[in-house]
Amino acid sequence: QVQLVESGGGLVQPGGSLRLSCAASGSISSIYFMDWYRQAPGKQRELVAVISSGGNTNYNDSVKGRFTISRDNAKNTVYLQMNSLKPEDTAVYYCHAKGRLLNRAGFSSWGQGTQVTVSS
Repeated sequence: QVQLVESGGGLVQPGGSLRLSCAASGSISSIYFMDWYRQAPGKQRELVAVISSGGNTNYNDSVKGRFTISRDNAKNTVYLQMNSLKPEDTAVYYCHAKGRLLNRAGFSSWGQGTQVTVSS
């Protein structure tokens, strides 16, 4: 009942930047948390960054100082600005949202993933 659509992935050289976007749609009453995860080949999915409805943020230590998560509550959209990218940032990035529907039921939804490749 909640769809998350990601965009903004691609190929970038080391040291470059990318901005990911994720828009949520559906019968949404409120979104408590929006976050980004990533999964590299042969590795487990890991949390990259999370932002609450009030704007509080938390980051994986490996991206602190390089990535910035933000959200537009009016648009139910979360962004991930990625700077100073490294080859080890290469992964499929997934958007996730947790909140409440108009019928008061809770939801926890995932996007389809977007590939980020950092390579020269």
